Amino acid sequence: MASRKSRPGRTLIAFFVALLVAYGLVAVGGKWKPELGLDLQGGTRITLIASGHPTTENLDEARGIIDQRVNGSGVSEASVTRQGNNLIVVEIPGKSRQDLVDVVARQAQMRFRLVACEVTCASSAAGAGGGATAGTGATGGGTGIAGQRAGLGFDHKKTAGSKKATTTPSASPSPASTNIPAPTASASPSSASAPDTKGDISVADAVTFMENPPADQVAKFDAFTCPADGSAAPVNDNPSVPLLTCDDQGRKFLLSPAIIEGTQLSSASAGIPQGGVGWQVNLNFHSAGRNAFADATDAISKNGGLFAIVLDGKVISAATAGSRINGAAEISGSFTQEQATNLATSLKYGSLPIAFDKNGTSSEVIGPTLAGNQLSAGLLAGAIGILLVMIYCLFYYRGLGIVVISSLVFAAGWTYAMVLLLSKTAGFTLTLPGIAGLIIAVGITADSFIIFFERIRDEMREGRSMRVSVETGWVRAKRTRIGASFVSLFSAAILYIFATGVVKGFGFALGLSTVIDLAVLFWFTKPLVSWFARFHFFNGGGKLSGLSPETLGIDAPVAAGGKA
Repeated sequence: MASRKSRPGRTLIAFFVALLVAYGLVAVGGKWKPELGLDLQGGTRITLIASGHPTTENLDEARGIIDQRVNGSGVSEASVTRQGNNLIVVEIPGKSRQDLVDVVARQAQMRFRLVACEVTCASSAAGAGGGATAGTGATGGGTGIAGQRAGLGFDHKKTAGSKKATTTPSASPSPASTNIPAPTASASPSSASAPDTKGDISVADAVTFMENPPADQVAKFDAFTCPADGSAAPVNDNPSVPLLTCDDQGRKFLLSPAIIEGTQLSSASAGIPQGGVGWQVNLNFHSAGRNAFADATDAISKNGGLFAIVLDGKVISAATAGSRINGAAEISGSFTQEQATNLATSLKYGSLPIAFDKNGTSSEVIGPTLAGNQLSAGLLAGAIGILLVMIYCLFYYRGLGIVVISSLVFAAGWTYAMVLLLSKTAGFTLTLPGIAGLIIAVGITADSFIIFFERIRDEMREGRSMRVSVETGWVRAKRTRIGASFVSLFSAAILYIFATGVVKGFGFALGLSTVIDLAVLFWFTKPLVSWFARFHFFNGGGKLSGLSPETLGIDAPVAAGGKA
């Protein structure tokens, strides 16, 4: 016996309300045209030339990391390919943007170091005679390590008994930037001669260096000047030795050997803190990095020192901590949303295993690979195909064909709304393979109607009324439809996970259209058929209903009555 609680009217109203909400969100986003892919609108081609003689394995690893960077959302349709023995070519849909070139080519080697000297070396006396420490030197005249605080904050998870760290901003904090140019300082001679491997540097050793830097390092710092024109060679950021470098404001730093490597990061994300107004990058560490971070913040909270974050050999931020922090860090400053997101993406997907020739890196604007008439022809072919499906369903199912047409229309409405929302929120771009994936959904949706309608007709051939047949036929038809949709979703997931570029986009579009088909089938098609079953035109077996005795192939009249 079918359920007596079927209320198709309520389900249909909820369906329409949900569709209105979706288009309301589209209106709020103000985006009524989807983003087009490289083949439909053109974009930017970035060519990266690897330095030296990298192995094929390193090139493939670098290609994978860059693909993750530019396709961070998974659906932006960027193409990353390896060409020859030293080239990686990145093609990104949309307007030419220099920041994309920086994000693609960035090494993203991030390290945490303690600041021994900033601007002036307050512990010069300590280096010469061993008397003063960095902490005492910081208190005189507003110079030394306490003189300026750049825009980095440290935070932690809100656990019981913990305290939040505080920072003291400078009068003109260093603005953090995702488009970090080549560092404007060169490494100290000791950095150039040491092997580029991580030494066994403990936090205690780094704190000792911070509080009392050696005289030779102090002398190098005093003689060092940050070039104003940015013409200096890039820094050789060797983690095992001290580092002389600068920040965006031209301030020079003497830093301890690295105590935390970027590889010790477990995650990096961009966001606005609760109650805050500015964007920041949130960092979490693996266990070893977390322990080193806790020990370092404990030390600098006692001596007033600074903790510097160094990206690609350049100080992007430095700060102090008010207490020991057993948790995460946050990079804050003059971030825009785009800058914070790009920096978090670069850090999240790690350092590249190879270096690129900066003079050989090039970008160019490329046009669409498909002419406008070809795209129009493809869309016209799709429209003709949909129209033929509608005409056939009207001819074969007659009155029930109204369900087919309306279901296809609303499925198209939901698809367009989701494409617009995903273009706005997830960077989804529509390519020709993606359009093909959406058009394939027409066949998937038509299969849903055929399975459902044929189950209804089979039930009516056995003598049941339409109202009963709709409910009993639905129980059997939905199992078949769910099974078929699972196969389509599984295929789409395989393409999405293991493919790249436009093939990944095809898999995403196929999965999206399959989910929409199920939603329309459950919350529109079935309730609409249940509602039609209340009218005599359908449940009485009218000639144009598609459920007449002639259509069903039976001699007896269609059974009347019955409650669903």
